[in-house]
Amino acid sequence: MDDQPHQHRDIRGGGARAAIFGVSDGLVTNVSLVLGIAGANPGGGIVRLAGVAGLVAGSFSMAAGEYLSMAAQRELFERELDVERRALKRSPEGEADELRAVYEERGIDPVVAREMVEQVMQDPELALATHAREELGLETAHLGSPVQAAVASFVTFALGALIPLLPWLFTKGNGAIVMSVVLAAVASVVVGAVLARFTERPVLRSVLRQLLITVAAAAVTYGVGRGIGTGVA
Repeated sequence: MDDQPHQHRDIRGGGARAAIFGVSDGLVTNVSLVLGIAGANPGGGIVRLAGVAGLVAGSFSMAAGEYLSMAAQRELFERELDVERRALKRSPEGEADELRAVYEERGIDPVVAREMVEQVMQDPELALATHAREELGLETAHLGSPVQAAVASFVTFALGALIPLLPWLFTKGNGAIVMSVVLAAVASVVVGAVLARFTERPVLRSVLRQLLITVAAAAVTYGVGRGIGTGVA
């Protein structure tokens, strides 16, 4: 028997989700943008400009989106907590009955459930936290941080978007295209492996999923850019 204590990562602030999504989105978005523009063969300077613009615009867009969505979610949670707080002040007995019913539905002995609820209701903050958790599924101390999510999203999107852009900062043409593809593929493998380790899911499945999405997006946009560039020419 393994008696070692186990530990959980704290992923409730929103930063972990934003970081994982940010680096993956930055990679897929900018490799698609860079190769799509490169497919039209407009010259290295145009590809570089488009890649930098995509990195900057995407980073700010992702950060703004994460901040606004997390702020709205937090405000919604706080509103529900206010409703519960008022209900506890207005009808403590009714709220105690609701909590007892929740515990009894989960198989706790009615006598034990009553004792538990009586102790909980003696502390207003504990009562609010318990009702929020049991009735609403909310943790009052962990409603998510909009700033943390925005910063994580900005930084990781920029990191992911920089990878396929790097070759175009030093070279151009087919060599830069090949290097972008190789770097994006390697980065996809790394992102997939890190995500698998973080979630404790099969590494191969996670890596292949990330790699296939990246390759498919890059191939489609390169083909579109190539077709449009040929048509314009």
